[in-house]
Amino acid sequence: MTTVRVLIADDQVMVRQGFTVLLGAEPGIEVAGQAVDGLDAVARAAELRPDVILMDIRMPGLDGIEATRRITGAGGDVPRVLVLTTFDLDEYVYEALRAGASGFLLKDASAAELAHAVRVVAAGDALLSPNVTKRLIAEFSRVSRGPRAPLRERVGELTERETEVLSLIAQGLSNAEIAVRLVVAEQTVKTHVGRILLKLGLRDRTQAAVFAYETGLVRPAGY
Repeated sequence: MTTVRVLIADDQVMVRQGFTVLLGAEPGIEVAGQAVDGLDAVARAAELRPDVILMDIRMPGLDGIEATRRITGAGGDVPRVLVLTTFDLDEYVYEALRAGASGFLLKDASAAELAHAVRVVAAGDALLSPNVTKRLIAEFSRVSRGPRAPLRERVGELTERETEVLSLIAQGLSNAEIAVRLVVAEQTVKTHVGRILLKLGLRDRTQAAVFAYETGLVRPAGY
């Protein structure tokens, strides 16, 4: 079993210690270190090279969103960032994902949910809590005033089937669910997803979903 190495970034010592205990008890997960604020998180990420960073949003000095932006924008094999917050607010969801976060989870999640989130994000998948997903869709609808031309042109680089898969990713479907919807093998879907990310220069499914909404490829129902 491959061990997932985790860095915990939070300005509250009790939160860091609590997450360390919870994740330390999970098989296949190792807490590689802790960071006390955003600047420390950036430095520790470069030093420890964890697989996943649990990133608090509200921290003194450099906040979690900017720290995420710096870490994911460093290039190379950068860590996946799972943003944790007690504030279930639209602007945080939107900005964290645009900054490069691969997942978003509220701090009241159970130990099992937290461990599952770490594993999902480490595997390269996206993770959003159901409540946050609803707010994310509403936020995309609010800020999007029609597709931005340069981004929309990039959709033209995709085949018809790849565009269809991208749309389903943005609607929250897993590879298995997409395979059932399109009546193809799950491995075929994985191949399409890989090509989509490569062609569009995206890191993961979360960025693909963001891209789909920003280009207007997908519009939230009811908006």
